[in-house]
Amino acid sequence: MANLTNKTSRCRRNKRRTHWVIQAPKLSECPHCHLPKLPHHLCLECGYYNGRQVVKVKE
Repeated sequence: MANLTNKTSRCRRNKRRTHWVIQAPKLSECPHCHLPKLPHHLCLECGYYNGRQVVKVKE
């Protein structure tokens, strides 16, 4: 294996890792039941997606 010729400084190493952040999921409001849901996903509470019911939900 090759050996390092120059040591990577802590500053340079940490600059590369600035984007390693855990972010909260983006949520949007369901237009049918007004509960939070993931965008471009089916609403798990009412079963609606894109203005029509896709899945029948047991109540």
